[in-house]
Amino acid sequence: MKITKIRTHPLFAPIKEPYWTAQELSKGVRAILTEVETDEGLVGYSKIQGAPQTDICDWIAQFAELVVGRDPLETTEIWEFLFGLTCPRRRVPYAEDGLPPPLPRSARPQTTAALAAIDIALWDIKGKAAGMPLWKLLGGSNEPILSYSTGGYFREGREMLACVDELAGFVAKGYKAVKCKMGFETMEDDLKRIAAVRDAIGPDTKLMLDMNACYDLRTCIEFGNRVSENNITWMEEPLHWYLQPRDYAKLAANIPVNLAHGERELTRFTIRDFIVGGGINYVQFDSTRHCGLTECLRVAQICEQYGVFIVPHHASELHGHVAAAFPNASFMLETHGDPERDPVWHHLFKERAQVKDSYVHLNELPGIGIEFDWDFAKTIAA
Repeated sequence: MKITKIRTHPLFAPIKEPYWTAQELSKGVRAILTEVETDEGLVGYSKIQGAPQTDICDWIAQFAELVVGRDPLETTEIWEFLFGLTCPRRRVPYAEDGLPPPLPRSARPQTTAALAAIDIALWDIKGKAAGMPLWKLLGGSNEPILSYSTGGYFREGREMLACVDELAGFVAKGYKAVKCKMGFETMEDDLKRIAAVRDAIGPDTKLMLDMNACYDLRTCIEFGNRVSENNITWMEEPLHWYLQPRDYAKLAANIPVNLAHGERELTRFTIRDFIVGGGINYVQFDSTRHCGLTECLRVAQICEQYGVFIVPHHASELHGHVAAAFPNASFMLETHGDPERDPVWHHLFKERAQVKDSYVHLNELPGIGIEFDWDFAKTIAA
C-alpha cells in the first residue's frame, strides 16, 4: 500500500458570543481536516487545530511531496523522517540528499501541527487496514471513559457569577466533572466565583481550574492555598508561559492542589521534564496541536512509568483511544457540554465517540471511528 495524495480543508465556524480566556480572545472555532489517500482505496482522516491555518496547510502540502509513495502503515518511520526535518543535517548547503533545508525555528508550532495532521490520518489508515478500531489495535478495551466539560469563559455583558449557572447546568446534564476558566478577574473575584461554583455543583462533582498562565509564582502560591478549601482536582497552566519545571516544582511544594500542564508543549521531551522535575500530576498533551498520535502514545508511556495521569486536551474522539490503551495512566477526557462553545465538534461528525452522562463511549468502527459531514464542512470552509 502506498500514499497517493494528501489534501487539506481549513474550517472556521464563528460563534454567537466571542469569549476571553485569561490569555486571548476567540471569535470562532478553527480546524483543519486532512485526507490521506492510498492506492488501495483506504483513506485516513484527521482533524487538527492551530494557526495560522494557511501556514499549516502549506506545510502539510510540502510534507505531502515527501511522503507520497511511502507505505502509510510505517507510522513511526514517517514520523521520525518528518520530525527530523526540524533538525540540522550534515552538508545541508550542498543539497545532496534532495531534502529541504532544516525547517525554520520560528515555524515549529506550525510544522508540528502539520506533522500531527498527517500522522493522525496515517493511524486512521492503520486501523482501517487491520479492520480494527484504534483502541483495539492499541491493546485496549472499550470501556466508558469519564470526561469533563469546560465553562466560565469571560463574555462581555455577562455577570461575574454567570459561570455558576453554566457549570451547574453541565452537572444537570449528567457531567460528573467540570472545569472553570480563570484569570481575567482579580484574585478576589476568582475566589468568589470558585466558591460559588463549588456550592452550586455540590461536594461530589470534580472541579478543575483552567488558568491559562495568568500568575507569577509568588501570587500563584497565595492563590493555590486560598482556593484549596474548595476541593480542587487540579490547577491547569497556572504560571506565566516563561516559567519552567523548576518554578512548577516550587509551586507544587507550596500548595495543597495538584497541577496540570502540557497542552501547548510540542514534544514528549519537555513533557518529561515537567513530570520529572516540575511536580505536575496531570499531563494534557494535545496530539491535534503538535506531533500527532505517535508522540501522544510516547507521552502516555512516560506518564505510566512515572505514575502520573494523562488527561489529553480536547479531541475525545481521538484521545479516547489513548485512554483506552493506557487505563492505568488515564484519568479523564475533555468534551464540550455547550454546542455554542464548539459548533465544529458538535456538528462536523456523522460518526464519532459519543458522550453520555459524562462518559465517552468509543465506537466499533475501524480506525479512529470518525466520519465527517462534508456538507456541514463546506458551510464553514475557511
